Amino acid sequence: MLVPPPLSLYIHIPWCVKKCPYCDFNSHGKTGELPVKDYVAALVGDLEQDLPLVWGRPVHSVFFGGGTPSLFPPEAIGDILDACSARLRFTPGAEVTMECNPGTAEFGRFEGYRAAGVNRVSFGIQSFDDGCLARLGRIHDSAEAERAVKLAQDAGLDNLNLDLMYALPGQDLAMALHDVERAVALQPAHLSHYQLTMEPNTAFAARPPEGLPDEDSAWDIQERCIEAMAAAGYAQYEVSAYARPGRQCAHNLNYWRFGDYLGIGAGAHGKISLGATGEIRRRWKPKNPRDYLAHAGTPAGIGGDDPIAPANRPFDYMLNALRLVEGFDLADFESRTGLGRDQVAAELGQARQRGWLEARGSHWQPTELGRRFTNDVIGLFLKD
Repeated sequence: MLVPPPLSLYIHIPWCVKKCPYCDFNSHGKTGELPVKDYVAALVGDLEQDLPLVWGRPVHSVFFGGGTPSLFPPEAIGDILDACSARLRFTPGAEVTMECNPGTAEFGRFEGYRAAGVNRVSFGIQSFDDGCLARLGRIHDSAEAERAVKLAQDAGLDNLNLDLMYALPGQDLAMALHDVERAVALQPAHLSHYQLTMEPNTAFAARPPEGLPDEDSAWDIQERCIEAMAAAGYAQYEVSAYARPGRQCAHNLNYWRFGDYLGIGAGAHGKISLGATGEIRRRWKPKNPRDYLAHAGTPAGIGGDDPIAPANRPFDYMLNALRLVEGFDLADFESRTGLGRDQVAAELGQARQRGWLEARGSHWQPTELGRRFTNDVIGLFLKD
């Protein structure tokens, strides 16, 4: 029987100072003054149209993603959160994350964001090597990155994540380890550490940069950096996420545990379980900010709204759950997909036979080998 899981709220702000060549997110370089007031109003209309899907359900986390949400002033972020909390019930102490580009951090803003209700900031650092940052097309340097983090800490924000990328053009193991060392020295609560990939429809995919480490070098960098982060007190809990004890990202954990989330904003995606009908639906909004502003809150403001067919639910569930070091319990699989555990018995058996997964009772989790071949494990559950 399908049981609606915890609910989160994702808010997309699509503008950035300039599009990075590796980025495949729905982001748009700003050209002139941003339509902040109109966009806030559009988000409210968008949310109101989605509310009937989640009446009475509490929201456990909020995430402002982009783009670069820190391009919006604290007053606008506060207006958005006020409007959302007036229409949805936020749980006490709900995690409220805002992504921030260090190149947009300004003195005094973090105090304002904290007063507005933001209690977690995720910095897109990517590297502390100025050469690597330049090759990635970032608008900040290492000094600006450190300054931004310290400004947030001085404002009383201690729940911080730093994003780091590895296997960068021209990067070797020593450089990658130095990035981790510089990040750890800032004492964030959380680190994201993920490999640069050539995503389709990006500038890097069309013109790959020179000097990319080969696959074996990239794996060596990952393993050694994991060891360095563990030695500094950051335990891996997901393929690319590391945290001090008790400081895992609640919002992302909800994604990986196949939780529900409303998505508002240009190009935002949501996933909602409807206990009364047994449906799980994915809904998304128009990607182009101009189209979104013109139609948010109207039927034309829904880019798509499709059910997840029962046959596809095992893959969708495993696509998330098998990224977690902790794995999953079959009881959770049943309650969050509405399917019986027999629907994945054969695939789980294959994964165990290959040494990719291990089971203790009804709890399954990836082995060390399985964590290396995560995509192969997940692929077992993909229906033809």
